[in-house]
Amino acid sequence: MPRDSHGHLTPGRISPLRPVPPTIDRPEYVGKVGPAPYTEGDVFDEATIELIAESSRIASDAITAVGEAIRPGITTDELDRVAHDYVVSHGAYPSTLGYRGFPKSVCTSINEVICHGIPDDTVLVDGDIVNIDITAFTNGVHGDTNRTFVVGTGSQDAVDLVERTRLALDRGIKAVAPGRQVNVIGRAIEMYAKRFGYGVVKDYTGHGVGRAFHSGLIIPHYDAPQFDDVMEVGMVFTIEPMLTLGETSADIWADDWTVTTRDKSLTAQFEHTLVVTERGARILTDY
Repeated sequence: MPRDSHGHLTPGRISPLRPVPPTIDRPEYVGKVGPAPYTEGDVFDEATIELIAESSRIASDAITAVGEAIRPGITTDELDRVAHDYVVSHGAYPSTLGYRGFPKSVCTSINEVICHGIPDDTVLVDGDIVNIDITAFTNGVHGDTNRTFVVGTGSQDAVDLVERTRLALDRGIKAVAPGRQVNVIGRAIEMYAKRFGYGVVKDYTGHGVGRAFHSGLIIPHYDAPQFDDVMEVGMVFTIEPMLTLGETSADIWADDWTVTTRDKSLTAQFEHTLVVTERGARILTDY
């Protein structure tokens, strides 16, 4: 089991790429070093928003399927198989598969892993927390979401962190309104997290999503006045706060993907894709 003598995670064995039926459309970046530059903007018409909602529902339902499989003794590679099979069986492409070389259909981030954990032969044990991040691509658009689960019976600190991170996402969503700058979202999240002494990760943010996996629009999870894009009706983006029990400084593994807290403290994350409406926000990845 890939953990060191202190119980901290170490890289495991990654299984071969899972196949996707040739009848399923691929995002343009598959087979390339990276995605093409995106210049189309983040505001969409109603028809496109409904397509993004369809991709978002597939991603959300795939996480529900993975959540039902989570238990002590299962590997993250097996969770990847559950997610992969669900997404492709619904006619969609798992957006992370082949994105900038990422080798799997889901990100599985355990305990001290902030984000972008690669599924491998790591075995989940009782008390772990694991974030499942899935994006689905169909009809030319992406829908992106993640949730953190407690494996078996977690410590009170772990359970509280997971629940409060979910509530921090809710606070961010409630701050969404046309005419406001996106930095109000981060301010609401950080104010809530500070009530409990949690760290708020700043190096990874929410983003515009739709025709592009990541459009270039940045949605901060902390008070960041420099991000002053104004929300508009029809604008689509993710909010995905990452909170820690300790420091927010991070290390990146040699795989160039897996990001961990430097002090190995627990970290949790939740994410929704949403669209700005005249009255606030419509969550497209609701569950």
